[in-house]
Formats: sequence, structure tokens, C-alpha cells
Amino acid sequence: MLCWNCNSRSRVKRRGVGPLKVASLYALTRICHMAYIMAMESVFEIIAEPNRRAILSLLFSSQQSVGEIERQLRMPQPTVSKHLRVLREAGFVESTVDAQRRLYRLKPEPLQEVDEWLAPFRRFWSAHVDALERHLDRMDEPTPGKSKARGKRRGANRAHH
Repeated sequence: MLCWNCNSRSRVKRRGVGPLKVASLYALTRICHMAYIMAMESVFEIIAEPNRRAILSLLFSSQQSVGEIERQLRMPQPTVSKHLRVLREAGFVESTVDAQRRLYRLKPEPLQEVDEWLAPFRRFWSAHVDALERHLDRMDEPTPGKSKARGKRRGANRAHH
């Protein structure tokens, strides 16, 4: 059986699994789940650093040399090199040699993992924002006894924000 989190194989058979083997399966699943969580924490620790996010943003549009990154971000070369090493070791960027320069480019796979992890949260907030929008739309509907100016003003403010 292949663990979906860490791609390790367990030796549990589908039929005839006793209580002891089930417990070990859950332990294995928990270990794999913890390894996945630790990997995601590591990814978030890496992208939490503002200079690394700035470098990733630069590399999003095109590959860059260390010197180009230095100039655009106004950071010293040792700092840029340190952050690029962390990003490279984590798999966020890769480098190629072009004559005397080393060019860095973005590798999207780790960011796709972050995107997949964030997807349920996006759906959660999207549903709540949609519900808020429907509520505000109902509040903007004219009701007998309400002045139209108040509803228009609220709508204008909402559009402004």
C-alpha cells in the first residue's frame, strides 16, 4: 500500500488485517502525515522570509543572475547568494551556468504544493465572502420606508473598497 503523503510503502495486506496490524497501519499513516506536515512547515518557513519572497517574485517573470537580483532588490551579493542557496536546496529555484554567470530560474513544483495545501482554505473563504456579498446586496435592496440615498451610499462605499 502506498502512502499518499510520503510515498513510502507499508506491508499491510487488504484482507485479514488484525487489530495489531491496523494499529501499525494507523501509526504509519500518522508518521507519513507528520512528515508531510513537517515538509509543509519547512516550505512556509522558507517563503516566510521577505527577501526570499522578493527573489521568487523576480524569478517569476524571468531567469536572473545574482548581479541582476542584487541591483533590483538593492541587497548585498552575500545576502542574495545566501537566500538563493536556501531556495535552491529547498527546490524552489534551479541554476544554470551561462559563460561567467550563473542564472537562476523558478521551479514551480514546491509552490504548486503550497497552492494545493491552500485550496481548501480558499474554498472556505470564497464561500464566506460570497455569503457576505449576498447579505450586503440584500441590505442594498430598497425596502418600504428606507431612503434610497442610504442604499446608494452604501453601494458606492462597497464598490470603492
